[in-house]
Amino acid sequence: MSDASETGRVLSADGTPLKKSLNRALRMQKTRALMLIAPLLIFVLVTFIAPIVDMLWRSVENQIVSETLPRATVALEDYDAATGGLPSEAAYQAIYFDLAIAAERKLHTRLGSRLNYEMTGMASLFRKSGRKMEDIGEFYLDQYEDLDKAWGDRAFWGQLMGNASWFDAQSKWKKGTAQPGFAMGSGVADALPRTAEQYQLSADFLQNNKDKSPLKTDPWATVYTALYLDLAEGNVPAGFDAPGADQLRALDAAIDDGTIQTRPFKDAMIDVNKDWGDGEIWQTVKIFTPTLTSGYFLNAADMQKTPEGTELRPDDERIYGFLFKRTLFMSMAITFSCIMLAYPVSYLLSNLPSRSANLLMILVLLPFWTSLLVRTSAWKVMLQQQGVINDTLVWLGLVADDARLAMINNQFGTIVAMTHILLPFMILPMYSVMSTIPHSYTRAAKSLGATNWTTFWRVYFPQSVPGIGAGSILVFILAIGYYITPEIVGGTTGTFISNRIAYHISSSLNWGLAAALGSILLAVVLILYWAYDKIVGIDNVKLGG
Repeated sequence: MSDASETGRVLSADGTPLKKSLNRALRMQKTRALMLIAPLLIFVLVTFIAPIVDMLWRSVENQIVSETLPRATVALEDYDAATGGLPSEAAYQAIYFDLAIAAERKLHTRLGSRLNYEMTGMASLFRKSGRKMEDIGEFYLDQYEDLDKAWGDRAFWGQLMGNASWFDAQSKWKKGTAQPGFAMGSGVADALPRTAEQYQLSADFLQNNKDKSPLKTDPWATVYTALYLDLAEGNVPAGFDAPGADQLRALDAAIDDGTIQTRPFKDAMIDVNKDWGDGEIWQTVKIFTPTLTSGYFLNAADMQKTPEGTELRPDDERIYGFLFKRTLFMSMAITFSCIMLAYPVSYLLSNLPSRSANLLMILVLLPFWTSLLVRTSAWKVMLQQQGVINDTLVWLGLVADDARLAMINNQFGTIVAMTHILLPFMILPMYSVMSTIPHSYTRAAKSLGATNWTTFWRVYFPQSVPGIGAGSILVFILAIGYYITPEIVGGTTGTFISNRIAYHISSSLNWGLAAALGSILLAVVLILYWAYDKIVGIDNVKLGG
C-alpha cells in the first residue's frame, strides 16, 4: 500500500498534497488578478483617495502656530484666556523670541495670515511687528557699543561664540565654495545658554539659507537680547577664557551696576505695536496653539471657538449654513427639472425606430462636444434683460419693454443653465433602461383591457424607475459640486457652496476652511446616498440591461 493511502492524503502529480497544491494555485491566480488591476488601483489611490485624505487632514491641521511660536506655546499653558487679561512677562519674552526668529526666516506673515482667519487684524499685527523686532535687540546693542566698540564687530562675535577651527576656516571662506559648519566654542553654551542658542540659529541660517558668512554679517538682534538675559541671571564663569572674555566680564559688571539699562518685554512689545496690550489677541493665540483644531469646521458651521467654548457667530456673519441649504435645494430642483425633461425624450428615443433614434441621440450628445464655458456664456446672452428671450417676449407683446424679466444673476438663471448642461446625464441612463423594456408588456396590458394611462403607470413606469434612480444620483452629485456655471449666471443669489470653496482655495488661500467645507459637502453627499440606498435600494439602480 502506498504512503498516500496509509496517511489518507490525496497527492497531485508531482507528489505535493492536493490541498497545498490547490492553495498555491489560488494564490498565484489572485496575484495575477491583482497585478492586472494594480495600475488602476494605483491611479485611484493617487488621484482620488490621496486628495481626499489630504483634504481631511488640512481641515484639522494647525501645526503652523505651535511650530512658529514654540516658546510662546509653552509659556501660555498656564494662561487663563477666559479672563481676558494679559499673560505673564515670561509669555511676552517668549513671543518676542519666537516672532523675531520667525521674522528673520520670513515665516511671521504666514502665521499672521493663519490667525487672521480667526480674528481680523492679526495679519497686520504680525507683519508690522516683524519689521520692528530688531529694535528691541538694537536697544541693547547700542548700549554695548557705548561700553566697547568691539560689540559692534561681527568678527568679534564669531571669535566669542565659535571655536578656533571654525573661525579660521570661516575667515578663509570665499563666495561660491562650501562653508564650514558652525561649531560652538568650548564652554560657551554653559556660560551663555540663551546667547549660544540664538547665535547658533543665526549662524546656521546665514550659512545654509543665505550663503553669507557670519563673520561679515550682523547676527540676529535676538543674540543681543539673549546676552543681556544670560549676564543678568549669572556671572561669567571664572574659567571662561574664550577670545572676548575680558569684554564679556566688563559687560557683565556694567549690567550688575545698572550701567546697561533694560526694560520689560511687555512694555517693549506694546511699544512695537499697541495691540500686544489687547487681551483678545492673546486669547486667539492661546486658543489656536494646539497642533489639531476644530476651528475650520466650526467656521464652516457658522460657529467659532472662544475662551468659554464654542458659540454661534453673529447673525450677520452666518453664511455657510444658508449656502449649504441653497445648494441642496437648487441641486434637487435641477435634478427634478432634468427628470421632467429627460423622461419624455428618453421614452421617445426608446420607442422610435433605430435610424430615427440614432439621429435624435446625436442631438442629445451634441452639448458634450461644446465647451462648458461656451454653453454657459450662451445662456448668459440669452437670459439677460437685453437678451434674446426678453427681446422675443417684448416683440410678441407678452412683456412690456420697461418690465423685462430678470432671468440672470439669480437662482432661476442657475437652474435653467445647469438643467441644460446636465440634461444629457439624465437622458442616457433613462434611455439605456427604457430600451430594455419589452414592448410586449405594454401590448399584453392593453390586450387585457388596460387604458393607456394604466398601462404606462402600472406596467411601463415601474420598470423605468431604475433609470430614473441612476440618472438622479448622477445629476444630483454633479450639480451639488458645480461652481463654474453658478459663478457666471448665478450672481449673488444663485451661487453654491462650491463657489465659496473655490474662493477660499484660489483667492483667500484659506485652504483649511475650504477643506472643512469640502469635507462637510462630502459627508452630506454620503448621507444622502445612504438614505437613498435605504429608501430605494442601490441595487435597483441600473444603467441598462
